[in-house]
Amino acid sequence: MLKGSKVGLRARHEDDIPVLQAELYDDVVTHSRAQASPWRPITPGSQESLVQVDDKAQGYVAFSVVELDGGALVGTATLWGIDTHNRMAHIGLGLRPSARGKGYGTDVVAVMCHYGFVVRGLHRLQIETLADNTAMLRSAERNGFVREGVLRSSAWVMGRVAGRGAARAPRPGLQAGAAGLGRRRTARPANGQDAAGLSAPRTAWTPPDRAAPAVQPGTGSRSAWSKGG
Repeated sequence: MLKGSKVGLRARHEDDIPVLQAELYDDVVTHSRAQASPWRPITPGSQESLVQVDDKAQGYVAFSVVELDGGALVGTATLWGIDTHNRMAHIGLGLRPSARGKGYGTDVVAVMCHYGFVVRGLHRLQIETLADNTAMLRSAERNGFVREGVLRSSAWVMGRVAGRGAARAPRPGLQAGAAGLGRRRTARPANGQDAAGLSAPRTAWTPPDRAAPAVQPGTGSRSAWSKGG
């Protein structure tokens, strides 16, 4: 298990799946704001479910997020689009409704940066989220991510057109960070589920660390955030 200050990231357990399916995937608005594909009903137990994990899959690593105090399941975290040649990947996360607003998203992003930069040896980590997803944006910013821009009218979210943005931060120098994890904070010139839920526009960010959807209903653009070099 990877540990932060509040949460741990572990392998997906069988009894996690029905909970995550019901509270994250089966919520049509949440799914629509977090995913690029339209929602469709999935039969319970189906291998097509997004919360099922294929341990042999390449370019994708999924975690279940649990509280360190008590071990309660609070959500999911994913490192996806892993490109080992260019040493980059994307971070995604989703929190159960009861776990939102407690600072877990910020801690999850910190742990995922440690995993991506330190454990996997990646050079750049990116977060893409809707522009009005303030919970995820705060989680990214608190971990040193820098917004790279907005791609307008690039997403379709619950009957509305939204935009996506992109940003990246420098590859940081290693220093002690939250939860005792190494954090990089050096600066370089800036140039694919949310913290608590989902939102309309998406933004891309890159954090200055070299260590690498909460969403709310709304419209706007999507932003991309990245971290690394």
